[in-house]
Amino acid sequence: MDSKIALRLDINSRDYHVNVEARQTLADVIREECGLTGTRVGCEHGVCGSCTIVVDGAPVRACLMFAPQAEGKKIRTIEGMAEGDDLHPIQRAFSDNHALQCGFCTPGFIMLIAAWLEQNPAPADGEITGMLSANLCRCTGYRNIFRAVKQIVAELG
Repeated sequence: MDSKIALRLDINSRDYHVNVEARQTLADVIREECGLTGTRVGCEHGVCGSCTIVVDGAPVRACLMFAPQAEGKKIRTIEGMAEGDDLHPIQRAFSDNHALQCGFCTPGFIMLIAAWLEQNPAPADGEITGMLSANLCRCTGYRNIFRAVKQIVAELG
């Protein structure tokens, strides 16, 4: 008896038809079944934020969501941010401000920031600091990530 579930996932405005185990995480399915490896898996406990994606406009830890829970929802990953060779403004701000070093946490931060700024395009400095504390970076010390967010806020304003 086949215990797999057939799903249609809408990721970056493209349909992916996958057969998954009910217990497979969305992060694993995005990476292994859909081939979108920009979503990183770090702690697998929802602590580090490396696997952050946007689901129906909200930042979500893909390691904590089962793939069947995502059916019928609009999913955005880091692969859906740039338009061809043109970086998304948040990606460009990260580059301009040297807001990455090893790059492992970067996709999760970019997705967190994208979802957050869509809801709050003019945050105060303390709000930015609070938002950034949701994800972990072991390289940059957050200062340059903060500067990247400030750049994007100035561009939006």
